[in-house]
Amino acid sequence: MALKEVLKSGKFVITTDFLPPKGTNIREELKILHSLRGRVDGVNAADNQSAVMSLSSLAASYLIKEEGLEPILQMVCRDRNRLALQSDLLGAYALGIENVLVLSGDHQSLGDHPGAKGVFDIESVQLLGVARGLERGTDMSGKKLKGSPSFCLGAAVNPSSTPLEPQLIKMEQKVAAGADFFQTQPVFDIEAFAAFMKQTQHLTVPILAGVFLVKSAKMAHFMNKNIPGITIPQFILDEFERSTNPVNTSLEIAARLIRALRGLCQGVHIYTIHWEDKVPLVLDKAGF
Repeated sequence: MALKEVLKSGKFVITTDFLPPKGTNIREELKILHSLRGRVDGVNAADNQSAVMSLSSLAASYLIKEEGLEPILQMVCRDRNRLALQSDLLGAYALGIENVLVLSGDHQSLGDHPGAKGVFDIESVQLLGVARGLERGTDMSGKKLKGSPSFCLGAAVNPSSTPLEPQLIKMEQKVAAGADFFQTQPVFDIEAFAAFMKQTQHLTVPILAGVFLVKSAKMAHFMNKNIPGITIPQFILDEFERSTNPVNTSLEIAARLIRALRGLCQGVHIYTIHWEDKVPLVLDKAGF
């Protein structure tokens, strides 16, 4: 079923991610996704994640679709100007890709090509509006199109941001610009997320809470130290420190978070970081 229809159905939506490789050998990675058929409602194709150059997210989305899964094309504003962004949106639809997650993109200085020039010709709110304009049959300069696309547009939000008000304002702008759903940054504090959901209930747009597969205590400490807006609670750190099986600990924590989030929002987005094969195990443990 198309993601747009799943979102409208009111069911608990499950999406996950796929990080295209740095290179052209992608078939083995795609085989890992086979286990996700019938288990997830969409798979994000990352767009040069963390400003690290990799295979095109548009190409990856097409290949994901060929594997029988519903692709969600990530599109960042960092790497393209308005000409290229509009061109890729039209190209995606022509290839049968209707789901697009619109992002500004991490700054290029954080990635493996720090000397690259960031474009940021337009930002994420504007790009949502541009995509809706294409649906109405005109490009950003008002020129008519020969055939119009139809998209299911997603956006991102960080419910753990401090202060939270700028995120809420940006969410309202994104909804006004045309966002159909949100995927959040990783959630670890259920009480704080519940408070965030109360503050956003007026938006009436599906929110998929981010669930991150933390792989080890070392990764957890690294994330706390280096990734703004993410705080992994001490009790999770303690669980990993005591664990004799970090993989199973990771899956148990993720499943527990999913069960807790089920009554708070319309779905989850599972961040795997190359652990796509672990998603079915997490869903089994979570009761799906």
